[in-house]
Amino acid sequence: MTTVYDFDRKQRLGMPEAVLCEGKDPGSLNALLRQLREQPDHPALFTRLYPTQFAQLEPALAADLDYEPVSGTAILHGLLPRRRGDVAVVTAGTSDLRVAREAERTLTFTGVAAALYADIGVAGVWRLLDRIEEIRRHDVVIVAAGMDAALASVMSGLVGKCVIGVPTSVGYGVAAGGHTALNAMLASCGQGLLVTNIDNGFGAACGAIRILNALHPEQSA
Repeated sequence: MTTVYDFDRKQRLGMPEAVLCEGKDPGSLNALLRQLREQPDHPALFTRLYPTQFAQLEPALAADLDYEPVSGTAILHGLLPRRRGDVAVVTAGTSDLRVAREAERTLTFTGVAAALYADIGVAGVWRLLDRIEEIRRHDVVIVAAGMDAALASVMSGLVGKCVIGVPTSVGYGVAAGGHTALNAMLASCGQGLLVTNIDNGFGAACGAIRILNALHPEQSA
């Protein structure tokens, strides 16, 4: 089956289509890469491109990609032009870095400045308090947290900007693959906390981009 890339999505939404690689066979990925490499004016982002998949790409095609294995993301044809606004990406623990890096790489690809604040969860709340003034300077804050996801509620009580919570599938037993973190964020008393699907760092970044587009409509097309 031929995959058709949506080249007009950036004009409609202010951000281009991304390619979800999870579940795609090597033949489909190679075919899509061959299609996109002929469009140098259309930078492309690939998400959930696992190392095993990357290793199966045609060498000449893989060489064209800026691949980052922690996040499972790859960028073709460089970054989009710099846009106004910036985002803080915060993790409760280093185990959440995979999801946080996906968000950070998505933002960077789309031209948004992103700062990563890792391992400042509530188990060591002083680490969060040491960085809170820096975090408050950003236009949007993304919080990636698993287990009980307490950091999302705490951040919502400390920062007046939009906070987007990303529950991660980190934790033992009753953490239930991120469902406990998801329910905790949805039940949060943090006013206005927005919540994505489990492990959806890409979705959180796109939500932040939409917010920045609303703040700066001149750059959304």
